[in-house]
Amino acid sequence: MKKLLLILLLFLSANGLLAQKTHKFTATGFLEYLNTTWAPEHTTWTNLSNVYNRLDLHWYPVKTLEFSAGIRNNFNFGPMMADYYPFYADALLKDYGWVNMTFNLAKDSSYLMYTNIDRLYMKWTLKKFELTIGRQRINWGINMVWNPNDIFNTYNYFDFDYVEHPGSDAVLMQYYTGDFSSLQLAAKLDHNNQLTAALMYKFNAHNYDFQFLGGVMQKDIVLGMGWSGQIKSVGFTGEASYFRNLDRFADTTGQLVASVSANYTFPNQIYLNGSFIFNSTGTTGPAGRGNFFMLENMSPKTLTRSKFDVFGEISYPVTPLLKADISCIYNPNDKSVFAAPSLNLSLTENLDLYVMGQLFFGKSQTEFGDYGQMYYVRLKWSF
Repeated sequence: MKKLLLILLLFLSANGLLAQKTHKFTATGFLEYLNTTWAPEHTTWTNLSNVYNRLDLHWYPVKTLEFSAGIRNNFNFGPMMADYYPFYADALLKDYGWVNMTFNLAKDSSYLMYTNIDRLYMKWTLKKFELTIGRQRINWGINMVWNPNDIFNTYNYFDFDYVEHPGSDAVLMQYYTGDFSSLQLAAKLDHNNQLTAALMYKFNAHNYDFQFLGGVMQKDIVLGMGWSGQIKSVGFTGEASYFRNLDRFADTTGQLVASVSANYTFPNQIYLNGSFIFNSTGTTGPAGRGNFFMLENMSPKTLTRSKFDVFGEISYPVTPLLKADISCIYNPNDKSVFAAPSLNLSLTENLDLYVMGQLFFGKSQTEFGDYGQMYYVRLKWSF
């Protein structure tokens, strides 16, 4: 299977290169260096360096057909690899797709070089119908931070450097029933051969976009809905999903996860965003996660262990080349806080410098306690 995938990638690249003159092939990506300094709560400081290259390849042999591949090449090295060996390396090499497309290229106690293919799909378009087969991103989420409707490939908000977000090994059929409405049917298998399949209908009414979905997510039946619109000049979005175990349908009450968000941009370009999440099975006590949650395989059921969380963000373009931002998550039950101040400086048209902190505050066993502080410096060149 691995050889077949590599042959397919080479085939796409070779044919694309031959077709560049007719603009049937595109290749974009970036190269970045990310330095991470971690000050854990109860141990000494440690450091990690990461050289990360991404390639996005698209080939259009005919107008109605597209082949795409997204490749992530990573080289991680530094004392953090050794401090948490082999746990950290094993977590990075874990592929949750039906097909394992994460390849270990070189590994030792102090470094890891690996390749991950997070997009590899074919898309066929016929008038109002689209069929996509392969590893793809099925984006059913609406809000920025918490997405209860994102049942196929839930992304982790704390993994800020993975802006493309993970994909699924899936089949997606989409039929546009109107200019602002569509019917989507999707199904995926994960690394445990568990099925997630659902039908979603999207439409517009009273200047709002609505969506309703129903299906199964692994061992649960799921029903969900979401909306996106405005109240005057304030953006107003929300989504909710209800999960109930199929094996214990009669003796369980299920789980409701809902998130509501609002955002506003002032005339001087100050941007505000606020969000709230409710988890019916969450705790009102200490919501400690126990593990290093930035490496978890997320699902809409595990967006938070708390009954409630509140998010707030403010950003401002200090100059056309410099943007300042700070976001926070507050758990009102165990009083723990996450804060992420950042500065993004555009050095040239294709070169950016980014500095950020992920700061965790709280007592032991609280949602954001026990982690300490993390500091990042990133230099990114896009091509």
